[in-house]
Amino acid sequence: MKLTVIGCGYLGATHAACMAELGHEVLGMDSDMDKVAVLNSGKAPIHERDLDDLIAKHTASGKLSFTASYAEAAAFGDLHFIGVGTPQQPGENAYDLTHLFSAVRQLAPRIKNPAVVAVKSTVPVGTAPRVRDLLHEFAPAGDAIEVAWNPEFLRESFAVEDTLRPDRLVFGFESGHSWAEAVLRQCFEKIIESGTPTIVTDWATAELAKASANAFLATKISFINAIAEVCEASGADVGQLADILGHDARIGRRGMRPGLGFGGGCLPKDIRGFMARAGELGADQALTILREVDAINNRRRERMVDLARQQLDGNLAGKRITIWGAAFKPNTDDIRDSPALAVAQKLHELGATVTVTDPQALDNARKTHPELDYVNDPIAAVQDADLLLHLTEWPQFSHVDPARLAARTATPRVIDGRGTLNQITWREAGWTVRALGRP
Repeated sequence: MKLTVIGCGYLGATHAACMAELGHEVLGMDSDMDKVAVLNSGKAPIHERDLDDLIAKHTASGKLSFTASYAEAAAFGDLHFIGVGTPQQPGENAYDLTHLFSAVRQLAPRIKNPAVVAVKSTVPVGTAPRVRDLLHEFAPAGDAIEVAWNPEFLRESFAVEDTLRPDRLVFGFESGHSWAEAVLRQCFEKIIESGTPTIVTDWATAELAKASANAFLATKISFINAIAEVCEASGADVGQLADILGHDARIGRRGMRPGLGFGGGCLPKDIRGFMARAGELGADQALTILREVDAINNRRRERMVDLARQQLDGNLAGKRITIWGAAFKPNTDDIRDSPALAVAQKLHELGATVTVTDPQALDNARKTHPELDYVNDPIAAVQDADLLLHLTEWPQFSHVDPARLAARTATPRVIDGRGTLNQITWREAGWTVRALGRP
């Protein structure tokens, strides 16, 4: 097939590369000329496992190319995926659909033949009819354009794997639009034939799928972190307790990771957007639980600051604190709503000198937090530190020899916000160790 992907950020660039991997001819479209140039040179604009290799492979083969022209994209194929960002509105919980509707308005007047427009962006339920109406109003092809909803369920740092080997596919259609379903089934034929469950549903159900999944995952993380608060008060070990709960098949250990909490561009935004839309629909009481999920997550960051203050005898002013981690999770350079940087910023505001290190995210962190100090090497970063905070669980950090670090610090004290450091090894190397949710 010949298909386009409108919007080549984290979602769009990954989807475009993976569709080329499935054998399709793909044209990615983005209004950012610099990004288009980077992609056409065979490189990814973000750090994502395996994505650079796929883009390099398929730009070289000719299956994948990128443009900044809506006209070129509209003429290229009859299946158009839209994967633009839908961030949180400034000062509000609701989604900002500016980029989505802008893309639709610019694409529509250039679609002259029957086509399927498949939206992957996460949106509030009820958006699909508005997209259809805009397309039918402004496109020369009119009502020969069919709208499908095809939500993504990608995990950052596993996005390529989750696109090529997803645990499910969801197609949402307006009733009676079998042509759009046939087109999407042809597009994803290899994935469907591999046995991937494929759910065909209506627009509203498909629109709710991604936000509902993220709301549940956020609830699971905040639940175990609420238990971690009780563990700290009682002397219990939340890591072992999570293992105990995880052996129950109804609960499961996967995704239930106690620690500093979640961040990124999806979970925080989606639970807030979900709450906002529920309120508009008059169903906000049904989602009261999500307000507490969000509050628990934010409390973990406050708890880390409190622990740092305790370890430094109640006074942060003038103290040197090293933070391992800037990305919101390992194997990405994404710093959106990063718990590590939120803690770093607060410590800086309280008078500490904060040095941050991260294998991939320092360039992004410098742009948004120029007030912090940055060092590339995690060992050099602890020089003369009064306290070390482990806030993003990069494997590299767990492999550092704590005995080698101890002599560099002013005082060998560490707080493990992710629960992945070997406490016994660190204590034997002379460190005072604290960890969220553990004795």
